[in-house]
Amino acid sequence: MRVSSSGWVNGMIGVVLFSGSMPATRAAIMGFSPIFLTAARALIAAALGGLLLLALRQKRPARSDLPALAIVAGGAVIGFPLLTAFALQHITAGRSLVFLGLLPLSTAIFGVLRGGERPHPAFWVFALAGAGAVAGFALNRGADGSVLGDGLMVVAVVLCGLAYAEGAVLSRRLGGWQAISWSLVVCSPVAALLGALTWPATFSGLPMMAWGGLVYVSVFTMLLGFIFWYRGLALGGIARIGQLQLLQPFMGLGLSAFFLGETVAPSMIAATAAVVLCVGGARRFA
Repeated sequence: MRVSSSGWVNGMIGVVLFSGSMPATRAAIMGFSPIFLTAARALIAAALGGLLLLALRQKRPARSDLPALAIVAGGAVIGFPLLTAFALQHITAGRSLVFLGLLPLSTAIFGVLRGGERPHPAFWVFALAGAGAVAGFALNRGADGSVLGDGLMVVAVVLCGLAYAEGAVLSRRLGGWQAISWSLVVCSPVAALLGALTWPATFSGLPMMAWGGLVYVSVFTMLLGFIFWYRGLALGGIARIGQLQLLQPFMGLGLSAFFLGETVAPSMIAATAAVVLCVGGARRFA
């Protein structure tokens, strides 16, 4: 019971920190290109994570851990941030958040494939119902919809689910903060190359919201959020704790409206509410 409760607490903290990711990314691309933003957030988080590893004298991962680290780096450090940054050039942050309702299903599927978990068959009924609500919203695109933006979000969710499940398995061996920190370090050469190739001609005149968005996604999303999230998944179960992500759109929609002045359409609220209603049943049978 104590381990399970700790898993839920850590997972919830991770979701709260992740909830600002889409609004912060939307703000950051007001001043930075998607590729440079992806590289910069990875390098800043890698520097902080690397300092933690050095300060606490953590042992290097085993060679057998390198494939898992590469999957986490490719999915969570590069793939998801890059694809969502491109997507947010075509859709609003509020719309992107509704697609995150697919993340619990994606995470659960990869939890079975990569983590060896076996949820109750009834779990999939609720998980698929939540995914169906998201799909229905996507098919009923309004003026803020985009085939390209929506498609990029779907691919990003698949990659993120894989990285979440792989990182959770890795956290059982290395620890939550060690897993994301080593993944960031492994990815830093690629991020440095991308950053050098897309370095802005000037940083003058960039809006403060862009700088604020960069700081948030680098520190709170790319590092701190993953520290709590991976620990939660490792302690409480990938499929079970992954359902907490259904709460993320609600939090993010409020932040998008407050900080970016985006209109939260009734269809977004309805779709998000339908998705969140599925979390109770999915959690019961996970």
